Amino acid sequence: MSGQSILLWILVGGVAGLLADWVVKGVRVGLLGAIIVGILGGFLGGWLFGALGISIGSGILGSVIAAFVGAVILLLLLRIIRRR
Repeated sequence: MSGQSILLWILVGGVAGLLADWVVKGVRVGLLGAIIVGILGGFLGGWLFGALGISIGSGILGSVIAAFVGAVILLLLLRIIRRR
């Protein structure tokens, strides 16, 4: 894995995590937390779209969309867990 691909993961994760943090109210994770949630959301979103057979396209936009959906799911789960 090259340094360039790691930087791309961080960039995509950051964008998706910040967007998800903005959309899901009641959970504030900060910048580093948003990047981590976005990266984990990318794995979750990629797996979810693949398992459902949904193609969202390739490239940066498709990656951001998949990571955003996964990050929103993770933040919603985190909000449910924090309320208990």
